[in-house]
Amino acid sequence: MRLFLIALQFLTIIPLPFAVRCEEKDLGRSMAFFPLVGLFLGALLVGADFLLTLRFPRPVADLLLITLLAAVTGALHLDGLADVCDGLAARGGRERFLAVMKDSRIGAVGVVGLVLGLLLKYQALLHIPLEQKREVLLFFPMIARFSQVQMTVGANSARDEGLGSVFVGTAGIWQFIFAGGVTLAGAWLLLGLRGIYCCLAVYLFTWGLKWWFHRKLGGINGDIIGCASELNEILVLLVLLALLR
Repeated sequence: MRLFLIALQFLTIIPLPFAVRCEEKDLGRSMAFFPLVGLFLGALLVGADFLLTLRFPRPVADLLLITLLAAVTGALHLDGLADVCDGLAARGGRERFLAVMKDSRIGAVGVVGLVLGLLLKYQALLHIPLEQKREVLLFFPMIARFSQVQMTVGANSARDEGLGSVFVGTAGIWQFIFAGGVTLAGAWLLLGLRGIYCCLAVYLFTWGLKWWFHRKLGGINGDIIGCASELNEILVLLVLLALLR
């Protein structure tokens, strides 16, 4: 339970009414519970969807759901998406890429990446058939958080400092196995074979990202983990949209 709460505190801005003891090694160990935090976020979206659709048309309600997800997570992973987009646009080698990602300012390419990412997520969610919408709302935050675990376990750290290096240094195979088991079970229960197809798509896509960043930068950092999460949310919504329609 303590590790789940640590994961919840890291992945969201939801305040807890009590303090949770957290040592450095607990951050990596808490990654086993990242998909469960994603499922919690999905349940929050389902509850919000029920209330919003009582008063708002679906396009407005779905836009508010995307806004709620960004707000509850503190836009943590959106920041990673923007930083990686800026890094990709920067001219230079590894050190230049890392320096641009570390810069707190967002450049033009980062803004474009954010806008396109949010629009794709919103439009895909908007066109999900209503009959499966709530299963999808539960599923896509969960599998995206699993992709963070996959991105981290067995990776090299692109920097010697930062939270990303802490997670890389303390998350191991058991966290990956537990998180993967939870994700596969959730995929099957919520969406059946379509959910398994999504898991395969996310696994292959995340593996490709991980390989590319290791080749380009020699490893990953927190921004890359967050970027992978955002890209996989978009990927899963698009895959499900294609399968369900």
